[in-house]
Amino acid sequence: MPNDTSPTHHGIRIERLNALAVITLDRPEALNAFDSEMRAAIVEALPDFAKDPIIYGVALRSNSKKAFCAGGDVRKIIATYKEDPTAARTMFANEYAMNWQLECFSKPSVSLIDGVLMGSGVGLTAFNTHRVAGENYRFAMPETAIGLFPDVGAAHVLARLPHEMGLYLGLTGRTIGRADAFALGLVSHCFDAARFDEVVEQLSEAWPIDQLLDERHADPGESELMRHALTVSHCFSAPTPTAILERLDSVTGSEAAWADAVRQELMQRAPMSLEVSLRHIRQARGEDLRETLIRDYRLACRFLEDNDFAEGVRALLIDKDKSPKWRPASLAEVDPARVDAYFALLDEELQLPTREQLQAMP
Repeated sequence: MPNDTSPTHHGIRIERLNALAVITLDRPEALNAFDSEMRAAIVEALPDFAKDPIIYGVALRSNSKKAFCAGGDVRKIIATYKEDPTAARTMFANEYAMNWQLECFSKPSVSLIDGVLMGSGVGLTAFNTHRVAGENYRFAMPETAIGLFPDVGAAHVLARLPHEMGLYLGLTGRTIGRADAFALGLVSHCFDAARFDEVVEQLSEAWPIDQLLDERHADPGESELMRHALTVSHCFSAPTPTAILERLDSVTGSEAAWADAVRQELMQRAPMSLEVSLRHIRQARGEDLRETLIRDYRLACRFLEDNDFAEGVRALLIDKDKSPKWRPASLAEVDPARVDAYFALLDEELQLPTREQLQAMP
């Protein structure tokens, strides 16, 4: 069939290249910060790709040399909430529905990731069947630094990482490179971004995706993070954020300096975010993605209503004074009943179809 390029949406291009559908994030001036218009374009396109007998699979890529996607446009969400709380909640609901749609997509999907991958970018790529990391790959879920929590279904992924690494990444928000990501299973293949174009070209000719990627995969080298696996496993298996800090403080020997740096960073994070994120990730261990996304929405609505999310966005992204005033200000001041309230059912929960229902939709 002839190649076809759909009308360019704000920040995104969607093309049909013979047997391949290509979704390109194209908002480089904002490091591909993901917004509602970009999401809507993907949601509209995926069902057509699933039904089209010519389309073999979907590739997701970026037109920025610095980032695949630096996260969601949280400044816009906060601004929207001040004017129209329902609209802001809908922004979260629609994104989580898209994450579930990506998980349920019935054909091969490959994300070609180079540069920064955070927040919404993780939700766009984590549920693809194949995830390729270029040489500049940088993964992070830094939400606790802005008074939020790891959302977009990331808790489902983090909960399944070995050695308590998911809790370490989800609570600290620290950035890792592709060697660490490959060791943890966050990416399936590693090769330089210079080869992404040839992969797209050959996928457009319906080459078998596993063989194509396996032949190009190159060992990314030793994972630096895995050197700390025993320390992470011991400290982040503690039952509470306070206990995690205590265990980090008690680390001695060659790991002491590293553990202290982690401890100092955790103490800068929003205390409520730490409490909620720890419980959320641990609960996700026994759930499917759909259940986790439904709770993502529940928690997101509570964070919108409270102080810390807006304050974190102000301090780190708007005023950039890097001095957020968290409420509560310390873990010792966190009321367990208030944490429980974050997890309580909403009057209107997020409604997601089952996998079978979604795949059967016309």
